[in-house]
Amino acid sequence: MHIKSRLPDLPPIPDANVFDLFFTAPQGTQIPDYTVFIDAATGLKHSFRNYCEFVRDAATALGAVPARGGLGLSGEAGDIVGIFSHNCVSYLALAHALLAITTPFANLSAYATVFELTHALRTAKPKLLFVQPALLPTALAAAKEVGLSETRIYVLEGTASDGRLSLQGLVNRVRKSPIPREPIRPAKKNTLAYLVFSSGTSGLPKAVMASHGNVWAMVLMTVIWRQEEVKFLQLTPPKEPPIALCFLPLYHAYSLNVVGFHMFSIAPLTRVIMDKWNTSAVLKAIPKYRVNLFALVPSVVHQLVNHPEFAKTDFSSVIGAGCGAAHLPKTLRDNFQSRFNNAALTAGYGMSELTYSLARTPPDGLYGLKVPDTSCGLINSGAEVRTVREEGSEADVDEPGELWVKAPTVAPGYYGNENATRETFVNGWLRTGDWMRIDKDGFLHFVERKKDTLKVGGAQVSPSEIEEVLHAQPDGLIIDACVGGVSGGRTSDEKVPRAWIVLSDKGKRRGADETIKVLETWTKENLSPYKRLRGGFEVVDEIPKNPTGKMLRRLLQDRFEAQHAARAKL
Repeated sequence: MHIKSRLPDLPPIPDANVFDLFFTAPQGTQIPDYTVFIDAATGLKHSFRNYCEFVRDAATALGAVPARGGLGLSGEAGDIVGIFSHNCVSYLALAHALLAITTPFANLSAYATVFELTHALRTAKPKLLFVQPALLPTALAAAKEVGLSETRIYVLEGTASDGRLSLQGLVNRVRKSPIPREPIRPAKKNTLAYLVFSSGTSGLPKAVMASHGNVWAMVLMTVIWRQEEVKFLQLTPPKEPPIALCFLPLYHAYSLNVVGFHMFSIAPLTRVIMDKWNTSAVLKAIPKYRVNLFALVPSVVHQLVNHPEFAKTDFSSVIGAGCGAAHLPKTLRDNFQSRFNNAALTAGYGMSELTYSLARTPPDGLYGLKVPDTSCGLINSGAEVRTVREEGSEADVDEPGELWVKAPTVAPGYYGNENATRETFVNGWLRTGDWMRIDKDGFLHFVERKKDTLKVGGAQVSPSEIEEVLHAQPDGLIIDACVGGVSGGRTSDEKVPRAWIVLSDKGKRRGADETIKVLETWTKENLSPYKRLRGGFEVVDEIPKNPTGKMLRRLLQDRFEAQHAARAKL
């Protein structure tokens, strides 16, 4: 099936620096001042105008030639700056300053080990590295592995015990000297803006490139969605800037775009910045700051609904939340939504290779459509999609196929990896690797990651579908589940589905054996015979996930196979 967006057309994307979209007001006007950030750890507030001044001074410190006191960074010279940090206001300030001088930045996972960071540094080849002080030991060890001089490592926020220069120190140096302010450098649509690492579901993580044009298009798509919602729901502008709670990692495309880019382009918004996810801290922050909005991933929703304080927390200020980065099971969504009277939980679909977002669920009734329970939304303005069968022909309505996407937000490719780029980006289309079906109204329905789909007796089996059935068991005996293929099929290469489950308090009281018996009966009643869990059940303390909420089912599968092989030798 092949469809284009229902939304109004996207305007032309200009050959311009996307920095201007965030910080330059129309001629003759001025963006009003407001509190743009609150540091959740310290309570420190940052005004929009002071933040803009800091960003411009940081751009000067980074971009001015060394003879005038700057670092002389230039994207045209091939320079890239690495950012290795948990969330902080300085992370965004550095990112915005680098956009201003068209010098790309590489977003590096703050949870990376020395091995993982070494791979990322070898891939991105940054000239400089800005690091949170607590992460310096990891950064220094990885830098040594790749030959990056210690003198090229700066502190992002705070101070280091070795007296290393910080971003604030660089700005102070500019402010104490008569260095002329560095102008906003021109950019083209294809000018590289940043690198963000994919989750590495196939091989080692790859550095996805995002251009200034990609980001500009993504912001305009968001603006068009907002305009359509405001018009349909007859919303009135708020008297004060809404409060958004930000805890998802900024090194990930989802949070970087939502917090760092979109929130600067629609209307004034105050962002409460938390350094990292902490369930208890988030539940305390929502009533403390009277939070109106926040972005979520499924693992966060799971932790919230299973926290003992969730039922007691005052959510009356919340008016909206969006969930992305991974598939959100319906049962989990419903449990979360039940605590909010006036808030809409918007689901969506996207990936780093799409800048971040392709689709989102609209309000019920928009364009006369009822939003299906299983849908992840309608596609954004300016996008078109196809579902493709295994042999390459187009799938029919409601028939699963691999989702291919064409849009101005599709990434140019993977940095320094031409082979992976050729495999994933084909004649202007992005092959997502996700199985989707498209219904008659154009709603996308996630089926499965293509690589995770099992073939049992020649029939396709979706682990996500089985997980949905497990979560739907009405006794509430589990709080999390993961299904993956393991050895045990009719042939040596056939895999059968196995479930790893995390017991709820009720499940623990009933006991693992009894809980498994209940789930076995439930799945037999609700799944076709070839989809049943012939690989068995295993109770685990937690399901491993990456920081953005994607289940790392491969870790569980590999552990099972190692144990299976060891038993076979006995």
